[in-house]
Amino acid sequence: MRAYVRAITALLVVALCASAAPTRARKLYPVDEARRDQSFWTFRERLRRAVRERDEKFVVSILHPRVELSFGGHQGVKDFREMWLGRESRGDLWKELGDVLRLGGAFEAATGRKSFCAPYTFLKFPRDADVFEHGAITGKNVRVRARPDPRAPVVETLSYDVVKAEFFVEVGESGEGAAGWVKVTTPGGRAGYVAEEYIRSPADYRACFGKYRGRWLMTAFIAGD
Repeated sequence: MRAYVRAITALLVVALCASAAPTRARKLYPVDEARRDQSFWTFRERLRRAVRERDEKFVVSILHPRVELSFGGHQGVKDFREMWLGRESRGDLWKELGDVLRLGGAFEAATGRKSFCAPYTFLKFPRDADVFEHGAITGKNVRVRARPDPRAPVVETLSYDVVKAEFFVEVGESGEGAAGWVKVTTPGGRAGYVAEEYIRSPADYRACFGKYRGRWLMTAFIAGD
């Protein structure tokens, strides 16, 4: 009986040590395949300019008639206007679409038609990582701070790492002073905060584009999994 208890105890110790051990470091380096197709490169540069200039007319002109906008059935130009070009949401469009276009992307042909999806953090994210519990560090030597404060001590620096991240919960007991920060656990097991501009959830907004009769159109602008 004692031998049995000792064996069970040993197994529990091993399990506890394993759960406390740092996770395997995984990298997600930036990818941008846009230059592989000159027509798409030119199109994306034009769209980037439209975002900088807040050119609603151009953005609407490149929407596919059935552009996907949510997993709840929202699609099409009319829904896009209602969701993104209203008085309260117009500013959000330029930020979200600008961030998407800034972070590269890749071509795919899963539907039988050549398409480009951005950002790279969506298409290239590790398949075995929960997209709602992990994020990708999108910069080099990004500081992880002890508190959500730019003056807080640095606990670690990361470069293009995949980390555990709490995107969907408030940080801090009251949430005060935490805006613009994401709580993370580094591959080394340290807890801290990263400025949100340097980390991205694979479930965040992404855009996909396809070529129809010689024209590139946005076929999806959607978030979620």
